[in-house]
Amino acid sequence: MKFPKINLDNLKNEGTDSVTPQERRKFLKLGLAIAGVYAGGKILSLTSVIGTAHASGGGVEFVKKYPYNPHYSMVIRQSLCIDCEKCVDACNTTNHVPEYGYRTRILTKKYTGNLDKQVEFIPVLCNHCNDAPCVRACPTKATYKDPITGIVRMESKKCIGCKTCMLACPYDARYFSAARRAVDKCDFCWEERLSKGKKQTGCSAACPTGARTFGNLTDPDNIVYKLVHQLEEQVWVLRPADDTKPNIFYMKGNMRSVDNILRGQKFINFSSEKR
Repeated sequence: MKFPKINLDNLKNEGTDSVTPQERRKFLKLGLAIAGVYAGGKILSLTSVIGTAHASGGGVEFVKKYPYNPHYSMVIRQSLCIDCEKCVDACNTTNHVPEYGYRTRILTKKYTGNLDKQVEFIPVLCNHCNDAPCVRACPTKATYKDPITGIVRMESKKCIGCKTCMLACPYDARYFSAARRAVDKCDFCWEERLSKGKKQTGCSAACPTGARTFGNLTDPDNIVYKLVHQLEEQVWVLRPADDTKPNIFYMKGNMRSVDNILRGQKFINFSSEKR
């Protein structure tokens, strides 16, 4: 019997929400990811994931490769942020940030309507992009990407205060420091913590709920790698259309999925990792 050829382009993509995590894992073991569901779930559209690494939001590759080792990154679990601002205070104290400046902030998103959650808190900071527009814009190379860690850093002595990097940054993550006479920004606490042997940034170590998780995206055993590549929840980045390939990832992070991902270790920073 000859069966008619099915053209997926003529079928409506019903989304992938109906696909169970077990089914996703089964196909991932075969090197395939589910790109679409058609005909009431009877037909799956599959794409190869061999040789790629990406967050699980919409199948878009946010990181084509991990060129650094360690490749520092942070996952923000929004549902766990309670707006206590302990992360902001820790950042300001650790990095000597003046009152008018900032290296990290918490934005508030308000909802209208009959929703259980009417306010959502969104921590933001420098995204330490793999393809950083601020680095390209700086005329003196005061802004540069560390060739070892990939952290976007500032060499204050080279900064002429033109603020071109501030205009180029899609995330509004920079400010001009009068004390330094240069632009200042988050450096993942490299100067004050990481270069001195500490494993966590000031903000991630201070977070009481584990909303900020910092680690090495190159290491498959690291918590950041596991969170970015898990299949329980969608992972996304800010302003993906800018194609900066940021290293700050976001997920809702409800407690059920976090328990599944971390095997019961809800607050990873306070259990198995040193600050």
